[in-house]
Amino acid sequence: MDDVCGLPSGGSVPIAARALPPEGAPPGLPPRVVVTEPAAELIRELVGRHGPVMFHQSGGCCDGSAPMCYPDGEFRVGQRDVLVGELDLGADGPSGTDRSEPPGDDDEARTPSSSSSTRVRVWISGTQFETWKHTQLVLDAIPGRGSGFSLENPTGRRFLSRARMFDAAEQEALAAFPPRTGADLED
Repeated sequence: MDDVCGLPSGGSVPIAARALPPEGAPPGLPPRVVVTEPAAELIRELVGRHGPVMFHQSGGCCDGSAPMCYPDGEFRVGQRDVLVGELDLGADGPSGTDRSEPPGDDDEARTPSSSSSTRVRVWISGTQFETWKHTQLVLDAIPGRGSGFSLENPTGRRFLSRARMFDAAEQEALAAFPPRTGADLED
């Protein structure tokens, strides 16, 4: 897999993080989701403000097809939703400062989290996953206004989904490690 994501307009964006491999996966298994550096920076900023976060790839309608970022645990994952991957953005941000302990917010009640502040779960509906399963989800961030209730809405940036087609060998390798669903997880 490349260390950059090619853009439709030309050029490329560096990949900052890849989904953690499933348990027992071989070293070369391609991740189902990756994050560009601009998206990783925005996620770290949001974690600093809101604590742990999660994503759900919207399926359309009011939110278009935008990846939606929520405080972890505030979006109820359904039994048929698919965990595309869990990203580990690391404790150190680009500035090298330790971000393992997000600042608290006495005005907001915290709910138990399924992820650490630097681990981010990325979900998609089961029916949409069936359509996208042959592609790698690339989370990017660009200037613009966020969608709906997504946390990045007031930042002047928005998350954007890009995709890279898996080749036949990658699809075959991934078939041996189906992703977990909401029904598989205990929270």
